[in-house]
Amino acid sequence: AAYSVAILQGADYIEPDLVMTRDGELIARHDNRLDLTTDVAARPEFARRRATKEIDGVSVTGWFSEDFTLAEIKRLRAVERIPDIRPANRRFDGQFTVPTLREILDLVRAHEQLAGRRIGIYPETKHPTYFARLGLPLEPPLAALLRDYGYTRKQDPVYLQSFEPGSLQKLRGLTALPLIQLLDEAGAPMFDDMATPAGLARVAAYADGIGPNKERIMARDGTNRMLPTPTNLVRDAHAAGLLVHAYTFRAENYFLPAGLRRGADPTAHGDLEAEIRAFLAAGIDGLFVDHTPPARRAVDAFRAA
Repeated sequence: AAYSVAILQGADYIEPDLVMTRDGELIARHDNRLDLTTDVAARPEFARRRATKEIDGVSVTGWFSEDFTLAEIKRLRAVERIPDIRPANRRFDGQFTVPTLREILDLVRAHEQLAGRRIGIYPETKHPTYFARLGLPLEPPLAALLRDYGYTRKQDPVYLQSFEPGSLQKLRGLTALPLIQLLDEAGAPMFDDMATPAGLARVAAYADGIGPNKERIMARDGTNRMLPTPTNLVRDAHAAGLLVHAYTFRAENYFLPAGLRRGADPTAHGDLEAEIRAFLAAGIDGLFVDHTPPARRAVDAFRAA
């Protein structure tokens, strides 16, 4: 339902994060830990599925997608992931099932026919090394399913993204679709190295762009105010022939720089358009956003100017 709303509000692409079920189905969840975004913890029939695992070097306790078949996951219902920040969304808890990637592709096709325009899809492989070690690699079924729907060429409206270079390198051997190397926030050594001119040149050997945490482009000071001058990342990435798609823009005061907040309520919406305008002026080629209308207005005004 959220993908449909975003499309109707003018999103160019929708972005499903992908994890795997026990029987090898790609589903859209922010993470493989199901209790973050579904009601699985409240279902007594699945109480024994609760487990502690090491995922990407971190010990995590909960219920995990790879321990459930798709049929079992379809019995669950979605819940808001950050209810303290988005309390209004809780009214939708329990109304929707977990979608598969195939269902999302069918949704896109239907909306394309209704809207008379192409709608892009921007999947992310989540924890790909972890899943590969379980014998559930994400990349082959992802590439195969996209191929089944006719997404095979570099100019098709698809970007494939991952934080893991190895996942993108596997995809490069499976598809001609453009690839985006995600860069986590500053302080992570691997990503700090990627953000240098030499690192960006290495990324350009297998990817078509980068998806950096937005504070790598417009940093904030000790009072959480956005600095007036962007970093060199966009300039350096463009020099390496890479696109720059920054993430994630959100309207709530909680996420905005201090100077763009409206009022003291962290859940209230501030001036997201102003933040996006600053990044567009810094030269980004695209952006990930949780609230489509202000982003659509900012991008359209920027293009018109």
